Amino acid sequence: MQKIHFIGIGGIGISALARFLKEKGCEISGSDLKESKITKKLEKEGVKIFIPHHQDNVLNKDLVIYSAAIKEENPEFKYAKSLGIKCLSRKEALPLILQDKRVFAVAGAHGKSTTSSILASLFDDASVIIGAILKEFGSNMIYKESENLIFEADESDSSFLNSNPYLAIVTNAEAEHLDHYENKVSKLHQAYTQFLDMAKIRVINVEDDFLKDFKADALRLYPSKDIKNCTMKIENFKPKMSFELKDFGSFDILGMGYHLAIDASLAILAALNFLDIQTIKTRLKNYQGIKKRFDILYADESLALIDDYGHHPTEIKATLKAAKEYARLSGYTKITAIFEPHRYTRLLANLQDFVYAFDGIDELIILPVYAAGEEKIEIDLKKYFPNALFVEDIKREGKFLVSDKGRVFDKGLIIGFGAGDISNKLRQMND
Repeated sequence: MQKIHFIGIGGIGISALARFLKEKGCEISGSDLKESKITKKLEKEGVKIFIPHHQDNVLNKDLVIYSAAIKEENPEFKYAKSLGIKCLSRKEALPLILQDKRVFAVAGAHGKSTTSSILASLFDDASVIIGAILKEFGSNMIYKESENLIFEADESDSSFLNSNPYLAIVTNAEAEHLDHYENKVSKLHQAYTQFLDMAKIRVINVEDDFLKDFKADALRLYPSKDIKNCTMKIENFKPKMSFELKDFGSFDILGMGYHLAIDASLAILAALNFLDIQTIKTRLKNYQGIKKRFDILYADESLALIDDYGHHPTEIKATLKAAKEYARLSGYTKITAIFEPHRYTRLLANLQDFVYAFDGIDELIILPVYAAGEEKIEIDLKKYFPNALFVEDIKREGKFLVSDKGRVFDKGLIIGFGAGDISNKLRQMND
């Protein structure tokens, strides 16, 4: 039995790989700087967890896999190298993990987790490795004895080029993570083209500025023409979307927003290569959504408390558009957004777009920037958001939220945005 140790196992993407290899019969251990919900759950699943990092954790291991956040001076990484243990980054380990699978890989700046998770609902015989928690299964990994594997492919470090795609979906190719591509959009687009070229079946959103010029054979979705009669309804405070796709009739899915209809349509077009239309329509109704994507934590007649992972202006704008419709249908008269900016570089590069993204809401609360390991950059946010309320912290008390300044948030639709710590602030610790 191969003994594999993961450095930085608490990450959402790398924990899914650890779970997958454990199911394949490997003996898995892992370490991280501090305990988290992910490390606690892995421990319950039988993974040996070490907190914090220590060089002895790599003793007697056959292979070490480390997350993108791990630096060369990490004691475990250094010691494993000195012992001659093979060390692979997450990106380098992918071919080893995916080599014997028929991979359905989903990439894109926005919507890839949602599209992957919808695809997972449509295939009952596929393993799944994604960077989000599927509510249907309570995990970011599903293991099946099957050649099919649904994989959320990451463009941020170009690791999607190591994903061995049989089927490739690209939701959009908006410029994100340009620091990895020498700040050249052309290099990012070149990587997307390479990713698509590797696949036998390609599904793309051709109303994306870059994808509209993709030349090779592909199943092309034109959202403005192909998706019709897109409507939302509310049942027990849960939003449901109904839409028609091309000439395939009407589809229903849990969730909200036109962007969800686009993600679902891409997944449906991909699945039609393997499944009949009736099976797809039936299985789509099983979809329960994913954690942190318009995740309704509490809802009654006067208050809805929602957690959303959106941390880029495009995502926030699309989600708020849907949130306004949800509020209208549910009778909430006020919308409050709580924004925890994620990374100084992203905030600085998109400042004006963030201002536009929050346009039209009733109140904006801004938390300190979640640095994600970056050096601090001085940004005068009060200049850009003169009407926002700036707070140092916010926490959940029962169904309400309370800021460090003693302000209570207890009415209307309250939605938190961010990829950092805000999700924990909005949730009670036992969630």
